Amino acid sequence: MDEILELSKTHLVIIPSYNTGILLKKTVAEALQQWAPVWVVIDGSDDGSEKLLSAMEADHLNKLRIIQSSQNSGKGAALLKGVSQAQADGFTHVLTMDADYQHPANYIKQYMKLSLQHPKAMILGEPIFEASAPSLRVKGRRISNWWAKLETLGWGIHDSLFGMRVYPIDSFLKTMQSTRWARRFDFDPEIAVRMAWLGVPVVNLPTPVRYILKEDGGVSQFKYVRDNVLLTWMHARLFFEFLIRFPQLLLRTGSVE
Repeated sequence: MDEILELSKTHLVIIPSYNTGILLKKTVAEALQQWAPVWVVIDGSDDGSEKLLSAMEADHLNKLRIIQSSQNSGKGAALLKGVSQAQADGFTHVLTMDADYQHPANYIKQYMKLSLQHPKAMILGEPIFEASAPSLRVKGRRISNWWAKLETLGWGIHDSLFGMRVYPIDSFLKTMQSTRWARRFDFDPEIAVRMAWLGVPVVNLPTPVRYILKEDGGVSQFKYVRDNVLLTWMHARLFFEFLIRFPQLLLRTGSVE
């Protein structure tokens, strides 16, 4: 695991992107230094993202693949498209990371190593925030995390919103195909809760995260009012389903072994 000498035939990296510009190129370049293959799903971007990656794709034959969608459908929808193709190509696990350079590419090998050790588990990042991280964002996520723990009866999800994760593809697709939700900003917490309902074990990996200020070139698609309303509606739906599933969840058992 110290060096990647050949393309992995089971684990790949998928990076969904919407208008992340030059940060996408930096993210992909660093990911390729750690793992191959890397796929990028450009989700209806209109900032020329595909042009930024075209030369890189030519320089990394078989290691980098660009998948384009003509319209923006959301992070969950973009990943569903990429992961479906990954399954068709024979992959079993996918690591997802954000395109805005917040997630550390040098942690990719640690995620993959844990996934190889626990192939049935989802490997969830647990963010370690810098002092400069917006206090409102850091504290606000605690609410979603509290609900996720309740909705899964403490299944082990330490952070429901962090987007750097490894999913077993079969469980991921089974979960996504069971709901019409989890296609936009609600994707990360909802997929984690629903996979926990399926009994997919959880392994948490503390991971540093960086927030890049807008004046320093940072890009964020987060809209405070819109996305918090979406999260509130999501947890309302999940809690209602949780009440229905409660007897079944009490009998559920799981292990990362």
